[in-house]
Amino acid sequence: MRALMPRPTQIIEQLPVTAFANEGKTIGHYQGKVVFIRGAIPGELVNVRVTKSKKDWMEADVTEVLQPSPNRVQPFCIHYGKCGGCQWQHLAYSEQLRSKEWLAYDTLERMGKVTIQSKEQIAGGADERGYRNKLEFTFSDREWVPPEEFYSDNRQPIQPALGFHLPGAYDRVFDVKSCSLQPALSDRIRLAVKAFTIENGYEYFHLRHQKGMLRNLMIRMTTTGEVMVLVAFAHADEKHIALLMHFLSTTFPEITSLQYVINRKQNDTIYDLEVITFAGSDAIFEYIGDLKFRISAKSFFQTNTRQAARLYYCVKEFAGLKGSELVYDLYTGTGSIALYLARYCKKVIGIEQVEQAIQDARINASINQITNVEFYTADIAKVLDHTFHAENGVPQVVITDPPRAGMHPDVVKELLEMAPEKIVYVSCNITTQARDLQLLSEKYQVERVRPFDLFPQTKHVENVAALVRRLS
Repeated sequence: MRALMPRPTQIIEQLPVTAFANEGKTIGHYQGKVVFIRGAIPGELVNVRVTKSKKDWMEADVTEVLQPSPNRVQPFCIHYGKCGGCQWQHLAYSEQLRSKEWLAYDTLERMGKVTIQSKEQIAGGADERGYRNKLEFTFSDREWVPPEEFYSDNRQPIQPALGFHLPGAYDRVFDVKSCSLQPALSDRIRLAVKAFTIENGYEYFHLRHQKGMLRNLMIRMTTTGEVMVLVAFAHADEKHIALLMHFLSTTFPEITSLQYVINRKQNDTIYDLEVITFAGSDAIFEYIGDLKFRISAKSFFQTNTRQAARLYYCVKEFAGLKGSELVYDLYTGTGSIALYLARYCKKVIGIEQVEQAIQDARINASINQITNVEFYTADIAKVLDHTFHAENGVPQVVITDPPRAGMHPDVVKELLEMAPEKIVYVSCNITTQARDLQLLSEKYQVERVRPFDLFPQTKHVENVAALVRRLS
Protein backbone atom coordinates (compact mmCIF):
# COMPACT_ATOMS: atom_id res chain seq x y z
CA MET A 1 0.00 0.00 0.00
CA ARG A 2 1.25 3.48 -0.82
CA ALA A 3 2.65 5.37 2.19
CA LEU A 4 0.65 8.31 3.50
CA MET A 5 1.86 11.74 2.46
CA PRO A 6 3.14 13.98 5.27
CA ARG A 7 0.95 16.86 6.41
CA PRO A 8 1.10 19.82 4.03
CA THR A 9 3.07 22.83 5.22
CA GLN A 10 2.06 26.49 5.03
CA ILE A 11 2.82 28.35 1.81
CA ILE A 12 3.24 32.14 1.88
CA GLU A 13 2.78 33.75 -1.51
CA GLN A 14 4.20 36.99 -2.90
CA LEU A 15 6.50 37.70 0.05
CA PRO A 16 8.87 40.67 -0.43
CA VAL A 17 12.47 40.02 0.66
CA THR A 18 13.85 43.07 2.45
CA ALA A 19 17.36 42.37 3.77
CA PHE A 20 20.08 39.88 4.62
CA ALA A 21 20.16 38.26 8.06
CA ASN A 22 22.77 36.19 9.87
CA GLU A 23 23.57 32.62 8.83
CA GLY A 24 23.12 33.47 5.15
CA LYS A 25 19.35 33.84 5.39
CA THR A 26 17.24 36.77 4.23
CA ILE A 27 14.33 38.57 5.89
CA GLY A 28 10.67 39.03 5.03
CA HIS A 29 7.66 40.03 7.15
CA TYR A 30 4.29 38.25 7.32
CA GLN A 31 1.36 38.97 9.64
CA GLY A 32 3.56 40.63 12.25
CA LYS A 33 6.22 37.93 12.17
CA VAL A 34 9.78 38.06 10.89
CA VAL A 35 10.38 35.36 8.27
CA PHE A 36 13.94 34.05 7.89
CA ILE A 37 14.20 32.77 4.32
CA ARG A 38 16.67 30.33 2.76
CA GLY A 39 17.45 30.74 -0.92
CA ALA A 40 16.27 34.31 -1.49
CA ILE A 41 18.00 37.61 -2.30
CA PRO A 42 16.98 41.05 -0.97
CA GLY A 43 14.70 42.86 -3.42
CA GLU A 44 13.03 39.68 -4.69
CA LEU A 45 9.37 38.69 -4.53
CA VAL A 46 9.02 35.00 -3.63
CA ASN A 47 6.70 32.21 -2.61
CA VAL A 48 7.98 30.27 0.40
CA ARG A 49 7.22 27.09 2.34
CA VAL A 50 7.25 27.53 6.12
CA THR A 51 9.52 24.99 7.85
CA LYS A 52 9.28 26.34 11.41
CA SER A 53 6.86 28.75 13.08
CA LYS A 54 7.22 30.42 16.48
CA LYS A 55 5.38 33.24 18.23
CA ASP A 56 7.36 36.08 16.66
CA TRP A 57 9.24 34.49 13.77
CA MET A 58 9.25 31.82 11.08
CA GLU A 59 11.77 29.95 8.98
CA ALA A 60 10.97 29.22 5.34
CA ASP A 61 12.41 27.92 2.06
CA VAL A 62 11.88 29.49 -1.33
CA THR A 63 9.54 27.49 -3.58
CA GLU A 64 9.25 30.01 -6.42
CA VAL A 65 10.96 33.26 -7.36
CA LEU A 66 8.33 35.59 -8.82
CA GLN A 67 10.55 38.64 -9.33
CA PRO A 68 14.25 37.68 -9.39
CA SER A 69 17.08 39.96 -8.34
CA PRO A 70 19.58 40.99 -11.04
CA ASN A 71 22.17 39.38 -8.74
CA ARG A 72 20.55 35.94 -9.05
CA VAL A 73 22.52 33.35 -11.07
CA GLN A 74 21.85 29.74 -12.02
CA PRO A 75 23.36 27.39 -9.38
CA PHE A 76 26.08 25.24 -10.93
CA CYS A 77 25.63 22.17 -8.71
CA ILE A 78 22.95 19.51 -9.24
CA HIS A 79 22.69 19.10 -5.45
CA TYR A 80 21.95 22.76 -4.72
CA GLY A 81 18.99 22.99 -2.37
CA LYS A 82 19.46 19.68 -0.58
CA CYS A 83 23.15 20.06 0.26
CA GLY A 84 23.96 22.49 3.05
CA GLY A 85 27.48 23.13 1.78
CA CYS A 86 27.06 25.90 -0.82
CA GLN A 87 24.03 27.89 0.27
CA TRP A 88 24.83 30.96 -1.85
CA GLN A 89 25.27 29.43 -5.31
CA HIS A 90 22.22 31.39 -6.46
CA LEU A 91 24.02 34.66 -5.71
CA ALA A 92 26.58 36.22 -8.10
CA TYR A 93 30.04 36.02 -6.52
CA SER A 94 30.57 39.79 -6.58
CA GLU A 95 27.34 40.12 -4.59
CA GLN A 96 28.40 37.34 -2.20
CA LEU A 97 31.48 39.40 -1.35
CA ARG A 98 29.53 42.64 -0.97
CA SER A 99 26.98 40.91 1.28
CA LYS A 100 29.59 39.21 3.46
CA GLU A 101 31.46 42.47 3.91
CA TRP A 102 28.24 44.25 4.88
CA LEU A 103 27.25 41.47 7.30
CA ALA A 104 30.69 41.54 8.95
CA TYR A 105 30.63 45.27 9.64
CA ASP A 106 26.94 45.35 10.52
CA THR A 107 27.49 42.62 13.13
CA LEU A 108 30.48 44.38 14.68
CA GLU A 109 28.93 47.85 14.73
CA ARG A 110 25.28 47.08 15.41
CA MET A 111 25.57 44.07 17.74
CA GLY A 112 28.98 44.71 19.26
CA LYS A 113 28.75 48.52 19.31
CA VAL A 114 32.34 48.43 18.03
CA THR A 115 33.93 51.61 16.68
CA ILE A 116 36.28 50.75 13.81
CA GLN A 117 38.94 53.22 12.69
CA SER A 118 39.65 51.58 9.31
CA LYS A 119 37.09 49.32 7.59
CA GLU A 120 38.90 47.46 4.83
CA GLN A 121 37.53 45.70 1.76
CA ILE A 122 36.83 41.98 2.01
CA ALA A 123 39.54 39.71 0.59
CA GLY A 124 37.73 37.55 -1.95
CA GLY A 125 38.70 34.01 -2.83
CA ALA A 126 41.10 33.41 -5.71
CA ASP A 127 39.15 30.24 -6.48
CA GLU A 128 35.36 30.31 -6.46
CA ARG A 129 35.27 26.50 -6.84
CA GLY A 130 37.63 23.62 -6.14
CA TYR A 131 39.20 25.42 -3.19
CA ARG A 132 38.77 22.84 -0.41
CA ASN A 133 41.77 20.67 0.43
CA LYS A 134 39.67 18.24 2.49
CA LEU A 135 36.26 16.60 2.06
CA GLU A 136 34.64 13.88 4.15
CA PHE A 137 31.87 11.64 2.81
CA THR A 138 29.56 9.23 4.63
CA PHE A 139 28.44 5.76 3.55
CA SER A 140 24.76 5.01 4.25
CA ASP A 141 22.76 1.90 3.40
CA ARG A 142 19.74 4.13 2.62
CA GLU A 143 19.95 7.12 0.31
CA TRP A 144 17.86 10.09 1.40
CA VAL A 145 15.46 11.29 -1.29
CA PRO A 146 13.12 14.33 -1.23
CA PRO A 147 9.58 13.68 0.13
CA GLU A 148 7.92 14.28 -3.25
CA GLU A 149 10.15 11.59 -4.74
CA PHE A 150 9.80 9.22 -1.77
CA TYR A 151 5.99 9.32 -1.86
CA SER A 152 5.72 9.16 -5.64
CA ASP A 153 3.85 6.28 -7.31
CA ASN A 154 6.94 5.88 -9.52
CA ARG A 155 9.37 5.70 -6.62
CA GLN A 156 12.55 3.78 -7.38
CA PRO A 157 13.99 1.23 -4.90
CA ILE A 158 16.07 2.84 -2.16
CA GLN A 159 19.79 2.70 -2.98
CA PRO A 160 22.92 3.03 -0.82
CA ALA A 161 24.55 6.45 -0.68
CA LEU A 162 28.05 7.83 -0.49
CA GLY A 163 27.73 11.52 0.15
CA PHE A 164 26.94 14.25 2.66
CA HIS A 165 24.60 14.48 5.63
CA LEU A 166 21.47 16.50 5.12
CA PRO A 167 21.77 19.78 7.10
CA GLY A 168 20.72 19.14 10.69
CA ALA A 169 20.02 15.43 10.13
CA TYR A 170 22.89 13.12 11.12
CA ASP A 171 21.04 9.97 9.99
CA ARG A 172 20.12 11.20 6.49
CA VAL A 173 22.69 11.03 3.70
CA PHE A 174 22.12 12.06 0.12
CA ASP A 175 24.20 10.51 -2.64
CA VAL A 176 26.72 12.94 -4.15
CA LYS A 177 26.98 12.63 -7.93
CA SER A 178 29.45 15.51 -8.25
CA CYS A 179 30.98 18.15 -6.00
CA SER A 180 32.78 21.27 -7.21
CA LEU A 181 34.48 21.98 -3.89
CA GLN A 182 37.52 19.86 -4.80
CA PRO A 183 39.28 19.19 -8.13
CA ALA A 184 37.71 16.60 -10.45
CA LEU A 185 39.98 13.79 -9.20
CA SER A 186 38.01 13.78 -5.94
CA ASP A 187 34.78 12.99 -7.84
CA ARG A 188 36.49 10.23 -9.79
CA ILE A 189 37.81 8.57 -6.62
CA ARG A 190 34.48 8.76 -4.77
CA LEU A 191 32.41 7.47 -7.70
CA ALA A 192 34.87 4.64 -8.31
CA VAL A 193 34.73 3.64 -4.64
CA LYS A 194 30.94 3.53 -4.75
CA ALA A 195 30.78 1.50 -7.97
CA PHE A 196 33.43 -0.98 -6.79
CA THR A 197 31.94 -1.53 -3.33
CA ILE A 198 28.40 -2.03 -4.62
CA GLU A 199 29.59 -4.40 -7.33
CA ASN A 200 31.51 -6.44 -4.75
CA GLY A 201 28.76 -6.61 -2.13
CA TYR A 202 30.15 -4.36 0.60
CA GLU A 203 27.65 -3.42 3.31
CA TYR A 204 27.14 0.32 3.75
CA PHE A 205 26.69 1.55 7.31
CA HIS A 206 23.23 1.91 8.88
CA LEU A 207 23.58 5.04 10.98
CA ARG A 208 20.80 4.30 13.46
CA HIS A 209 21.39 0.57 13.89
CA GLN A 210 25.19 0.93 13.76
CA LYS A 211 25.53 -2.01 11.36
CA GLY A 212 27.46 -2.46 8.13
CA MET A 213 31.12 -2.26 7.13
CA LEU A 214 31.78 0.99 5.24
CA ARG A 215 31.53 4.19 7.30
CA ASN A 216 33.45 7.16 5.90
CA LEU A 217 35.71 8.32 3.08
CA MET A 218 38.11 11.24 3.48
CA ILE A 219 39.97 12.85 0.57
CA ARG A 220 42.72 15.44 1.14
CA MET A 221 44.51 17.21 -1.72
CA THR A 222 47.39 19.70 -1.74
CA THR A 223 48.33 22.50 -4.11
CA THR A 224 51.51 20.52 -4.87
CA GLY A 225 49.53 17.55 -6.22
CA GLU A 226 49.68 15.14 -3.28
CA VAL A 227 46.53 13.17 -2.47
CA MET A 228 45.52 11.37 0.74
CA VAL A 229 42.61 8.93 0.83
CA LEU A 230 41.38 7.38 4.07
CA VAL A 231 38.56 4.85 4.43
CA ALA A 232 36.89 4.19 7.79
CA PHE A 233 35.63 0.62 8.24
CA ALA A 234 33.29 -0.47 11.04
CA HIS A 235 35.07 -3.77 11.62
CA ALA A 236 38.27 -5.55 10.60
CA ASP A 237 37.23 -7.66 7.61
CA GLU A 238 40.77 -8.10 6.29
CA LYS A 239 39.72 -9.60 2.95
CA HIS A 240 37.37 -6.77 1.99
CA ILE A 241 39.69 -4.09 3.34
CA ALA A 242 42.61 -5.39 1.28
CA LEU A 243 40.42 -5.74 -1.82
CA LEU A 244 39.24 -2.11 -1.70
CA MET A 245 42.67 -0.76 -0.80
CA HIS A 246 44.30 -2.67 -3.65
CA PHE A 247 41.65 -1.39 -6.07
CA LEU A 248 42.32 2.21 -5.05
CA SER A 249 46.11 1.92 -5.17
CA THR A 250 46.11 0.37 -8.65
CA THR A 251 43.32 2.48 -10.15
CA PHE A 252 44.56 5.85 -8.88
CA PRO A 253 48.35 6.19 -8.99
CA GLU A 254 47.77 9.86 -8.06
CA ILE A 255 47.11 8.77 -4.46
CA THR A 256 50.31 9.36 -2.50
CA SER A 257 48.92 8.34 0.91
CA LEU A 258 46.36 5.52 1.18
CA GLN A 259 45.17 4.78 4.71
CA TYR A 260 42.35 3.24 6.71
CA VAL A 261 41.00 3.01 10.24
CA ILE A 262 38.79 0.54 12.07
CA ASN A 263 36.08 2.49 13.86
CA ARG A 264 33.84 0.45 16.16
CA LYS A 265 32.59 3.52 18.03
CA GLN A 266 29.24 5.26 17.67
CA ASN A 267 30.80 8.53 16.50
CA ASP A 268 32.87 9.16 13.37
CA THR A 269 35.92 10.88 14.90
CA ILE A 270 39.25 9.19 14.18
CA TYR A 271 41.45 11.12 16.62
CA ASP A 272 41.56 8.26 19.14
CA LEU A 273 41.99 5.52 16.50
CA GLU A 274 45.06 3.89 14.96
CA VAL A 275 45.58 5.02 11.37
CA ILE A 276 47.00 2.23 9.20
CA THR A 277 48.94 3.10 6.04
CA PHE A 278 48.23 0.65 3.22
CA ALA A 279 50.31 2.32 0.50
CA GLY A 280 52.47 5.41 0.12
CA SER A 281 53.37 7.84 2.87
CA ASP A 282 51.65 8.32 6.23
CA ALA A 283 51.29 12.05 5.50
CA ILE A 284 51.13 14.64 2.74
CA PHE A 285 52.87 18.01 2.59
CA GLU A 286 51.55 21.48 1.85
CA TYR A 287 53.13 24.92 1.57
CA ILE A 288 51.91 28.26 2.88
CA GLY A 289 54.36 30.79 1.53
CA ASP A 290 57.71 29.03 1.79
CA LEU A 291 56.75 27.14 4.95
CA LYS A 292 56.29 23.39 4.61
CA PHE A 293 53.55 21.68 6.63
CA ARG A 294 53.17 17.96 7.30
CA ILE A 295 49.50 16.92 7.23
CA SER A 296 48.53 13.57 8.72
CA ALA A 297 45.07 11.99 8.61
CA LYS A 298 44.31 13.51 12.02
CA SER A 299 45.78 16.96 11.37
CA PHE A 300 43.75 20.14 11.42
CA PHE A 301 44.73 22.41 8.55
CA GLN A 302 43.06 25.47 7.05
CA THR A 303 40.64 24.12 4.44
CA ASN A 304 41.37 26.78 1.80
CA THR A 305 45.16 26.78 1.39
CA ARG A 306 45.52 29.77 -0.94
CA GLN A 307 43.25 32.00 1.12
CA ALA A 308 44.96 30.86 4.33
CA ALA A 309 48.22 32.28 2.95
CA ARG A 310 46.54 35.65 2.38
CA LEU A 311 44.96 35.58 5.85
CA TYR A 312 48.30 34.81 7.55
CA TYR A 313 49.94 37.67 5.67
CA CYS A 314 47.17 39.95 6.96
CA VAL A 315 47.80 38.78 10.54
CA LYS A 316 51.49 39.64 10.13
CA GLU A 317 50.60 43.02 8.63
CA PHE A 318 48.12 43.85 11.42
CA ALA A 319 50.61 42.73 14.11
CA GLY A 320 53.16 45.26 12.82
CA LEU A 321 56.11 43.17 14.00
CA LYS A 322 59.56 44.79 14.02
CA GLY A 323 61.64 41.80 15.14
CA SER A 324 61.99 42.34 18.89
CA GLU A 325 58.53 41.26 20.08
CA LEU A 326 57.40 38.35 22.22
CA VAL A 327 54.18 37.04 20.67
CA TYR A 328 51.55 34.78 22.25
CA ASP A 329 49.48 32.74 19.79
CA LEU A 330 46.33 31.62 21.61
CA TYR A 331 44.31 28.68 20.25
CA THR A 332 47.36 27.95 18.09
CA GLY A 333 46.01 24.68 16.65
CA THR A 334 48.80 23.07 14.62
CA GLY A 335 50.86 26.24 15.01
CA SER A 336 50.59 27.45 11.44
CA ILE A 337 50.16 31.14 12.34
CA ALA A 338 52.85 30.91 15.04
CA LEU A 339 55.33 29.40 12.59
CA TYR A 340 54.41 31.94 9.91
CA LEU A 341 55.16 34.83 12.31
CA ALA A 342 58.28 33.37 13.93
CA ARG A 343 60.79 34.85 11.47
CA TYR A 344 59.39 38.36 12.03
CA CYS A 345 59.69 38.51 15.84
CA LYS A 346 61.94 37.47 18.70
CA LYS A 347 59.83 34.55 19.95
CA VAL A 348 56.35 33.01 19.66
CA ILE A 349 54.59 31.00 22.36
CA GLY A 350 51.64 28.93 21.13
CA ILE A 351 48.99 27.46 23.42
CA GLU A 352 46.45 24.82 22.39
CA GLN A 353 44.31 22.30 24.28
CA VAL A 354 44.50 19.45 21.72
CA GLU A 355 47.64 17.35 22.21
CA GLN A 356 47.63 15.95 18.66
CA ALA A 357 47.63 19.48 17.25
CA ILE A 358 50.61 20.47 19.39
CA GLN A 359 52.50 17.37 18.23
CA ASP A 360 51.90 18.48 14.63
CA ALA A 361 53.03 22.02 15.50
CA ARG A 362 56.33 20.76 16.92
CA ILE A 363 56.92 18.50 13.91
CA ASN A 364 56.31 21.40 11.52
CA ALA A 365 58.64 23.65 13.52
CA SER A 366 61.34 21.00 13.14
CA ILE A 367 60.69 20.53 9.40
CA ASN A 368 61.13 24.27 8.86
CA GLN A 369 64.07 24.55 11.27
CA ILE A 370 62.27 27.16 13.33
CA THR A 371 63.73 27.36 16.84
CA ASN A 372 62.18 30.51 18.32
CA VAL A 373 58.77 28.95 19.01
CA GLU A 374 57.47 27.09 22.06
CA PHE A 375 54.20 25.16 22.16
CA TYR A 376 52.17 24.29 25.26
CA THR A 377 49.31 21.81 25.54
CA ALA A 378 46.87 23.43 27.96
CA ASP A 379 43.40 24.84 28.49
CA ILE A 380 44.04 28.52 27.76
CA ALA A 381 41.37 29.67 30.24
CA LYS A 382 43.20 27.82 33.02
CA VAL A 383 46.87 28.32 32.13
CA LEU A 384 46.89 31.95 30.97
CA ASP A 385 47.45 33.82 34.23
CA HIS A 386 49.99 35.97 36.04
CA THR A 387 52.18 32.95 36.80
CA PHE A 388 52.35 31.95 33.13
CA HIS A 389 53.48 35.33 31.83
CA ALA A 390 55.74 35.86 34.84
CA GLU A 391 57.58 32.69 33.77
CA ASN A 392 57.41 33.23 30.00
CA GLY A 393 57.39 37.00 29.68
CA VAL A 394 54.65 39.54 29.02
CA PRO A 395 53.93 39.64 25.27
CA GLN A 396 53.90 42.82 23.24
CA VAL A 397 51.53 41.18 20.73
CA VAL A 398 48.82 38.53 21.19
CA ILE A 399 47.25 36.60 18.31
CA THR A 400 43.96 34.90 19.14
CA ASP A 401 42.07 32.55 16.82
CA PRO A 402 39.39 30.96 19.01
CA PRO A 403 36.71 28.41 18.02
CA ARG A 404 33.20 29.53 17.05
CA ALA A 405 32.21 30.05 20.70
CA GLY A 406 34.79 32.83 20.96
CA MET A 407 37.14 33.44 23.86
CA HIS A 408 36.42 32.21 27.37
CA PRO A 409 35.55 35.14 29.71
CA ASP A 410 38.63 34.31 31.81
CA VAL A 411 40.84 34.69 28.73
CA VAL A 412 39.33 38.11 27.98
CA LYS A 413 39.86 39.10 31.61
CA GLU A 414 43.51 38.02 31.53
CA LEU A 415 44.15 39.87 28.27
CA LEU A 416 42.87 43.04 29.94
CA GLU A 417 45.12 42.37 32.94
CA MET A 418 48.16 41.54 30.78
CA ALA A 419 47.48 44.49 28.45
CA PRO A 420 49.72 43.71 25.46
CA GLU A 421 50.31 46.59 23.07
CA LYS A 422 48.43 44.85 20.25
CA ILE A 423 45.90 42.06 19.84
CA VAL A 424 45.12 40.53 16.46
CA TYR A 425 41.80 38.67 16.66
CA VAL A 426 41.06 36.11 13.92
CA SER A 427 37.46 34.87 13.98
CA CYS A 428 35.28 32.33 12.19
CA ASN A 429 32.18 33.66 14.00
CA ILE A 430 31.77 37.43 13.87
CA THR A 431 28.90 37.36 16.38
CA THR A 432 31.13 36.07 19.18
CA GLN A 433 34.00 38.25 17.95
CA ALA A 434 31.73 41.30 18.32
CA ARG A 435 30.95 40.26 21.90
CA ASP A 436 34.64 39.84 22.75
CA LEU A 437 35.68 43.12 21.10
CA GLN A 438 33.05 44.93 23.14
CA LEU A 439 34.52 43.44 26.34
CA LEU A 440 38.05 44.36 25.27
CA SER A 441 37.00 47.94 24.46
CA GLU A 442 37.66 48.78 28.12
CA LYS A 443 41.35 49.09 27.20
CA TYR A 444 41.51 48.64 23.42
CA GLN A 445 40.33 50.38 20.28
CA VAL A 446 39.77 48.56 17.00
CA GLU A 447 42.31 49.98 14.59
CA ARG A 448 41.66 47.91 11.45
CA VAL A 449 39.28 45.18 10.28
CA ARG A 450 39.52 43.06 7.14
CA PRO A 451 36.97 40.30 6.36
CA PHE A 452 38.06 37.23 4.39
CA ASP A 453 36.08 34.89 2.17
CA LEU A 454 37.64 31.49 2.84
CA PHE A 455 34.52 29.64 1.71
CA PRO A 456 33.07 30.99 -1.57
CA GLN A 457 29.46 29.97 -2.35
CA THR A 458 28.72 29.64 1.39
CA LYS A 459 27.40 31.94 4.11
CA HIS A 460 30.66 31.77 6.08
CA VAL A 461 33.04 34.69 6.51
CA GLU A 462 36.29 34.99 8.48
CA ASN A 463 37.34 38.26 10.05
CA VAL A 464 40.64 39.75 11.20
CA ALA A 465 40.66 42.68 13.63
CA ALA A 466 43.66 44.66 14.90
CA LEU A 467 43.27 46.07 18.42
CA VAL A 468 45.65 48.62 19.90
CA ARG A 469 45.92 49.51 23.57
CA ARG A 470 44.44 52.88 24.47
CA LEU A 471 46.92 55.54 25.57
CA SER A 472 45.12 56.14 28.85
